[in-house]
Amino acid sequence: MNSLSKSDKKKVLDFAAWSFNITTSVGIIMVNKALMATYGFSFATTLTGLHFVTTTMMTIVFRWLGLSQPSHLPLQDLIKFVIFSNLSIVGMNVSLMWNSVGFYQIAKLCMIPASCLLEVVFDHVHYSRDTKLSITVVLIGVAVCTVTDVSVNAKGLAAAVIAVWSTALQQYYVHFLQRKYSLNSFNLLGHTAPAQAGSLLLVGPFVDFLLTGKRVDHFGFTSLATFFLTLSCFIAIGVNLSQFICIGRFSAVSFQVLGHMKTVLVLSLGFLFFGKEGLNFQVVLGMILAVVGMIWYGNASAKPGGKERRSVLPVRSEKLALDEKDDSQK
Repeated sequence: MNSLSKSDKKKVLDFAAWSFNITTSVGIIMVNKALMATYGFSFATTLTGLHFVTTTMMTIVFRWLGLSQPSHLPLQDLIKFVIFSNLSIVGMNVSLMWNSVGFYQIAKLCMIPASCLLEVVFDHVHYSRDTKLSITVVLIGVAVCTVTDVSVNAKGLAAAVIAVWSTALQQYYVHFLQRKYSLNSFNLLGHTAPAQAGSLLLVGPFVDFLLTGKRVDHFGFTSLATFFLTLSCFIAIGVNLSQFICIGRFSAVSFQVLGHMKTVLVLSLGFLFFGKEGLNFQVVLGMILAVVGMIWYGNASAKPGGKERRSVLPVRSEKLALDEKDDSQK
């Protein structure tokens, strides 16, 4: 049996990375839905801080086992990343509270154009017509199946803008830092997770009190609530790690586009486990459009010229290169 070629190995690893991210992301959404809706633990920001605590523990264990090598990330870059990431988390929670569900979903969809703009401006990425059209199909599909009531207010709009741009910057920065400092996912998490855990656990209880009017230290823990909280924290290790792996292997835009497969799966599993209410032709049509767009994007962006980083350095003409070669031979 012939061994896999380099391109085949890449495809297998790419598929494994996406599967890992989709499985853990959908799993944590379902667990958190039970934790918050059924058992009343509505402290989302504090919960995210706890997620990063367990992720930090994972990076410490990996370093102790020798699976993660020592690396360096300048403090200035770490602070920027933590600010973007924490603004993203708090911004999304506040946006959900201050906006209608429909406008919240529209704001989430705006992350793809925002990520595209960052790649065009900072990385000089060029997208082909098919790639742009496939992204548009994904956006339309997800909008059709998720956007219902849409109402806008000033403070909700401000929260949504902060959430969109901070999320786009955080995801762009994951890819940027891994390339700039040759960091793998474990290394980058080892630097960022402790800082995010500490900062979110400091501000989380106050943000959650602002959003819910409840204090996390007054929550009555039951055995089942504790079980789901612990399960959520352990699944979060996979979510955080797989996000860094996927963005490192692909890009923030690809992560956003193909990541909407999670939206489709969450909707499908929600109808399967929590009843068929809300399932109609519009939702099914939106799901189909989104999946078709994702498949199209995967094919279009993989083709030559579908999505490519263009050099900003001036390209010498062939004649000038030949003249220089002749001069060197004289």
